[in-house]
This record gives sequence, C-alpha cells and structure tokens, in this order.
Amino acid sequence: MSKIFITGIGVISAIGNSVAENHEALKAGVCGIKKELDLFPSKYKGLMPFGQVPISNESLQNKLQVKEPGVTRTSMLALHAFNEAVRCSGITADDISSPETALIGANTVGGMCLTDELYHDANTSEAGSEYTHSYDCASVNLFLQKHNKMQGVINTINTACSSSANAIMYGAMLMQHGFAKRAIVGGTDSLAKFTINGFNALHILSSDLCTPFDESRKGLNLGEGAAFLVLEKEEDLNGKKVYAELTGYCNANDAYHPSSLSDEGDGPYLAMQGALKIADLTADKIDFINAHGTATENNDEVESRAMVRLFGTPPVFASTKGNIGHTLGAAGAIEAVYSILSLLNQEVYPSLHFKNAISSTGLIPVLEYKQMPVNHVMSNSFGFGGNCSSLIFSKA
Repeated sequence: MSKIFITGIGVISAIGNSVAENHEALKAGVCGIKKELDLFPSKYKGLMPFGQVPISNESLQNKLQVKEPGVTRTSMLALHAFNEAVRCSGITADDISSPETALIGANTVGGMCLTDELYHDANTSEAGSEYTHSYDCASVNLFLQKHNKMQGVINTINTACSSSANAIMYGAMLMQHGFAKRAIVGGTDSLAKFTINGFNALHILSSDLCTPFDESRKGLNLGEGAAFLVLEKEEDLNGKKVYAELTGYCNANDAYHPSSLSDEGDGPYLAMQGALKIADLTADKIDFINAHGTATENNDEVESRAMVRLFGTPPVFASTKGNIGHTLGAAGAIEAVYSILSLLNQEVYPSLHFKNAISSTGLIPVLEYKQMPVNHVMSNSFGFGGNCSSLIFSKA
C-alpha cells in the first residue's frame, strides 16, 4: 500500500485566519472564545461564550470574490481554508479539476445557518428563495466542486463531531484503493441558531469558558471554522515539501446512546487501538494525544478512561477546544492541522482553563506550551451516536 503524505494545510478559526496565525495563537495560549455573537440575532448573545471567527460574511465575500447568491457562511469558511491548503500544496488548477482528484468534505450545519432567511422567503415570496439550493448538507461540497471545476469523486460526510476525521480517513482509503491520485479532505461548520438551540436543549453548553478534562467542567462552547488538507501518495511527491505522513486511522462505534459514549469508552478505545494497528505502532510510540476533550461531563471522563485502558499511563495530551470551542464537523480537520503543527515544530500546546483533575482518573493535560520530541501524534474525534475516529500523524 502506498504511503499517504500531507502536502498542504489550510485553516480558519476563532484564533486565526491562516495556519500561521493559528500556530502563533496556539503557542501563546490564546483563547478565541468570547461572549460576543454578532452573526445573527440570538437570545444567548452576551450570556454564553462562542468561538466566533472574527470576520464578517461581507468581508469573506469580498476577500473570496464570491458573487453567487445564497452562498452560506459555512461554504465561505470552507473555501477560505480550501484555498490556503491548495496554495500551500502547490497543486495547479488542472490538478484540482482532474478526475483523479477527490474532494471529501464534512459538515453538520451546511446551509441550516440560513434557516431564518429561507423561512422568511417561504412566507413572503412565491418565487422561491435563493437559499433553497444552499440548504442541503452537500451544498458546501457542491459549491467547492463548481467553484473549482472539480470532476473527481466528491462526497460529503456527516457523522457529527467525527465528520472531518472520517473525511480524512475516507480520502486516504480512496487513494489506497485506486479511486483517486490525490484527495483534498477536511471540514467546515459555522455558528448557527439551529446548533446553538439544539445543543442548549441537550443541556451541554457552558455559560462559562469550557474547561476540558477539569473535575468541575460544565459543558462545551460552540465554535466555528474550517480546515482542509491535501493528501498525496509517496510516489507522486516528486520532491515536494511534505508536512506529515498519515500513518493510522480507524473508525469504531460503541452504539451506546444517541448523544453519549459508553461508560468504559468502548468506541474511543477501539478507534485508538485500530489506528495503532493500521499504523503498525505500539502504544508507547505515541508522543502526544490531541484529545477530543469537549469539556462535557460524559466525554472527558470516558475519553480519560479509554486512554488509561489502552496506554496504562497515557502520553502527554491536551484539548484545543479551550482555544476555539467545539467546531463540530470541522473539529477533526482543524485538530489534524494542529497535530501536524506539533510534528513540524516539535512542540505541544496547552489545554486552557484547567484547574483540577477528574477524580476517577487523575489525568492532567498539558498546561503550558513546551517543546519536546514529537514523532507520532494521535488525534481523536468522537461523535454523537458513538461514532468514534482516531487518526495518527507521523513526522515525515
């Protein structure tokens, strides 16, 4: 089987509009989560913190030269990260539009961020709405496909919070089995009334800054953003710069509950174990775990138990959701980029807002930025319905 390398990365989040900006913010321990929300009217504005990307829709439209009607913020965040990834990789417009280039993108919100606009038009106009075609979950990838004249395999994955980790995995599998020469993979999600109200109904949103792996954690903070990676086979590199190798990946499902993981963390354990098997690595070779770490009562204790179960004494670990919030369908891809930055720069970034360890496990995440040898990083993404995925990135 061919080795799969990452030759391009792009990201936009609450702490930066580029890979370089995100990197500097991670090193400095910047928190982009604030009680500010000016994208749409919400009764939670000023009451709950959110990881909002500090750029308006109008600015995104101008920067990206988007002139089509009804293009969502979700799609524009995706295009921003997509553009940076392909620039970084150096692949040409002909490469992008080649039938041999796959696009696997993930999201959970899609065009639902424009539900109010669509509802308004449905009640006031008989001519339809410009937002109708954007409402489908696949609208983001259809937009990217049309914008870049792409002809290869195009697919959208929605497995909740593991969506873009699964997109990365699926893109690699397409390449391994000869369905694509290269793959552009990632995910995007924007803040929206639909998700804010939905997660609040589950009683898992915190009114304070989230505290991953803390004994007194109260819940997650929603965020938004996008990230894409360009995957290429070893035989096609032709001497180009590579950022990391994707050595392991696995998806597992404990099928325990619609919105919770099993108490013993069967899904997370099996995903991490399977990724190690694919990578042909023993557990002691993992230098750092980019944990899912949502700061919810269920996830953090379950993920901790699964790490102890697999590793005994886990390697150093942290969650970046204290920096940018939980970006849902974009989380796996954004955190893949952060994992690659750890490998590139031989450093790990602190888990913010932590005070006291969970009593049942006693695990303490990385609390300060530090430089250290990093050869293999495991990145975890665990979704609703027990859909759990782990990726392993290795130093190139």
